[in-house]
Amino acid sequence: MQIETRTLKVDDYDELVETMRRAYPQMSEYVWSKKSIAKLNKIFEAGQICITVDGKIAAVALSIIVNYDEFGDDHTYSDITGNYSFNTHTSTGNVLYGIEIFVDPEYRELRLGRRLYDSRKELCELLNLKSIILGGRIPHYYKYSHELSPREYIRRVRDKEIYDPVLSFQLSNNFLPIKVLKKYLPEDEDSRENAVLLQWNNIYYSKKPNTMQDSIIRLGLVQWQMRHFKDIDAFYEQVEFFVNVMGDYKSDFVLFPELFNTPLLAPFNNLSERDSMIELAKITEQIKVKISELAISYNVNIISGSMPIFENNDLYNVSYLLHRDGRIDEYRKIHITPNERKYYGMKGGNEIKVFDTDCGKIGLVICYDVEFPELPRILADQGMKILFVPYLTDTQNAYMRVRHCAAARAIENECYVAIAGCVGNLPGVNNMDIQFGQAAVFTPSDFAFPSNAVKGEATPNTEMTLIVDVDINLLKDLHYNGSVQILKDRRTDLYETYLK
Repeated sequence: MQIETRTLKVDDYDELVETMRRAYPQMSEYVWSKKSIAKLNKIFEAGQICITVDGKIAAVALSIIVNYDEFGDDHTYSDITGNYSFNTHTSTGNVLYGIEIFVDPEYRELRLGRRLYDSRKELCELLNLKSIILGGRIPHYYKYSHELSPREYIRRVRDKEIYDPVLSFQLSNNFLPIKVLKKYLPEDEDSRENAVLLQWNNIYYSKKPNTMQDSIIRLGLVQWQMRHFKDIDAFYEQVEFFVNVMGDYKSDFVLFPELFNTPLLAPFNNLSERDSMIELAKITEQIKVKISELAISYNVNIISGSMPIFENNDLYNVSYLLHRDGRIDEYRKIHITPNERKYYGMKGGNEIKVFDTDCGKIGLVICYDVEFPELPRILADQGMKILFVPYLTDTQNAYMRVRHCAAARAIENECYVAIAGCVGNLPGVNNMDIQFGQAAVFTPSDFAFPSNAVKGEATPNTEMTLIVDVDINLLKDLHYNGSVQILKDRRTDLYETYLK
């Protein structure tokens, strides 16, 4: 007999379904979809574990990583999995959450379940996660529900007066019961929709620097004055000044405006607008690398406004997320304004996604993008808590479009929205003559937030910084207890917004 523990593959799907149906005959219609297995494998391959016996799937364990503080001890299976979308998974989380485990009855005497739990524990230690948490079924509770409360049933199982095939096994693997979860899994009739919240603590866990150990995130917004620079070193000096200030104030993020490096267009003013922007794009990589070094040096995540890149004869408007651990992500502006098409021949990007940071999941859109509500809604469905919007607007009415749309996105998506733009005039640079801006951070509109739904705002048209603290836990409370609960109350039976 050959027993192997390995990562589950999408190609294992047909065998997985057969094994799951044998393991859960009373719930055989609730099998995992191939799409779900493929997504889990894509976002967290190491967390999807299987055991084969003579090459045949005999046991499976599925897991995700979550920022547990966002959910707390009172949640449902739908909550923790993002309604089975798994958008709650984040590589920067602190808890390995078990979402499935089953063993083919034919092989249960081989103690394969213990092997799966040992593999999870090894993974938890390897990834330096605080604990393993799961909602455990109590499938024999239906036999006692007429005479015992869930609490009393758990006590008697723990005292070995009653045997429960799931709970007894988990207790023997050193998982501690925390509380009873009501209506955890509605289709689990045997457990009467109850589950036991169980936890195993990693004694080797070391608190990670710069992770979301509490719920307060500090945002630093730069209201950038357009000015001429004698050379690129002078530009870097101004950028570093702001990063230094934000680092001194322990900001988690620094947000620069859209196209904040366009003063460097001045030497190319003899060229057409498009050709000059292509010339500017040639130094974007250099600027990106330099600002990434600043992010590491000053220990702050930097959103580098946006800059042009020239690729395959196309111009794109790109924002970089420069993590303080050295990682680099990018977002390409999707919605291109008529002005950008006319003067620069800009092309829109085609990728919509949230970004995992050491402070949780964030969204990033550029200026005009925020005026299209579908885009931030998709990001919210992917777990976004803070939306960053670098913008560049020339007139007050253009700014007001961005401002009011950003404020609406905060309310309808139960998130924070931070906007930052350029101010002042830039004579001698074609199509960049005047700017109007006012940095701000918007909140949902409910009792836990400012009465005007504005957490902070800068003085209009003045170079300055805006530093604001936002509390992620307030968003969680809003979602469950708000005066209105917009994301939960959507009529998805009538309409939905989805990513193609």
